[in-house]
Amino acid sequence: MNHIGFDLTYIEDGYMEGSAIMMPFLRQQDGKFHGGVIATVADLVTGFAAFSLVGPHDRVVTSDLKISYFSPGTGDAIFGRGWVVKPGKRLHYCEGEIYSVKGDDMTLIAKAFAIMAVIEDKNKEVESK
Repeated sequence: MNHIGFDLTYIEDGYMEGSAIMMPFLRQQDGKFHGGVIATVADLVTGFAAFSLVGPHDRVVTSDLKISYFSPGTGDAIFGRGWVVKPGKRLHYCEGEIYSVKGDDMTLIAKAFAIMAVIEDKNKEVESK
């Protein structure tokens, strides 16, 4: 997240948004956002959306991530938003949308479906006894 310059800009329970400015090392050979960067942003926004719903000492990890690319990632920045479609005790099912940003124009470049696995704090039971 820090390496690509991704900033969280809005967070609420089960939803999050963030963006990163286009930098030369985020580009592929034709100057567009690399597909791996787009997938990383999708993973970040869906993962943080899921993380917003777990306990204070729990965490989430990506169990499954599917990306569909619609348009090249051109522009000055990349913007992503993710949300939890169905939370569960062990798995959170999430969706995300990734946009390229140029000035005031945003173009949908990819959609994601992710399953985030909830990793419960092992010390939770000990602390409550």
